[in-house]
Amino acid sequence: MSIAGGIYRAVEAAHQMGCDCVQVFTKNNNQWRAKPLTDQDAAKFQAALDELKISHPIAHDSYLINLASPDDELWQKSVDAFLVELQRAEQLRIPYVVAHPGAYTTSDEMSGIRRIAQALDKIHTQTPELKVQCLLETTAGQGSNLGWRFEHLAEILQQVKHPKRLGVCLDTCHVFAAGYPLATRGDYRATMKAFDEIVGCGLIRAFHLNDSQKPLGSRVDRHAHIGQGHIGIDAFRHLLNDSRFQKIPMYLETPKGEDEQGRAWDMVNLETLRNLVKK
Repeated sequence: MSIAGGIYRAVEAAHQMGCDCVQVFTKNNNQWRAKPLTDQDAAKFQAALDELKISHPIAHDSYLINLASPDDELWQKSVDAFLVELQRAEQLRIPYVVAHPGAYTTSDEMSGIRRIAQALDKIHTQTPELKVQCLLETTAGQGSNLGWRFEHLAEILQQVKHPKRLGVCLDTCHVFAAGYPLATRGDYRATMKAFDEIVGCGLIRAFHLNDSQKPLGSRVDRHAHIGQGHIGIDAFRHLLNDSRFQKIPMYLETPKGEDEQGRAWDMVNLETLRNLVKK
């Protein structure tokens, strides 16, 4: 949800749509700098969460950050910026910050993974007191982006010195676009079994629920409304009725706007998903 007018506004918007949880950017996601948060900002955010009974707030970091960059200047700038993202989330009492692992650009996969692990180690060393954790997000694999293979996430977790300060956010569109099938019950079980064996389902702290505009294995990140993309509705039925994930918050990142009947797409997608849950 947008934070225009104040971060607490995102909570109000989530409530109006009928959401149980909310994801925000704590600053403009396409700018490096951010206006410092005040104690009043944090208090109004918490008050809105409490009053409107919205739980599990989560933040997403800036898209400019690249912890895998081979460029030393950009890498250090990214480390500093991500440190600020964690501090802002901590101030707002948001437990997790979701981050795309990064893109190796002119280097290679293993070099990029090493850079990410080094960045996270540096950040963790500088913030021993922080409770907020980073969630590494599964990606579609566009360009040189890392995180589209489950092995990438496993390798990062293996290389960092404090793996317990990390978790995973699984994005359905990204996993599908990366080449992991989800449509049939067999597909879903096989993909989640692979994830569990390589990374561990116990590390999933959040889900992004998105259909995909592009086909399986396209490695193109284009979100679609639930049941209106190439993934199809059955994959979401399998996920929503998987007992392992019933207490894991799930967030929509589907396109905004209204359908032909003038209903907000967020409300339409929520209704579609809730109707899939077996009573």
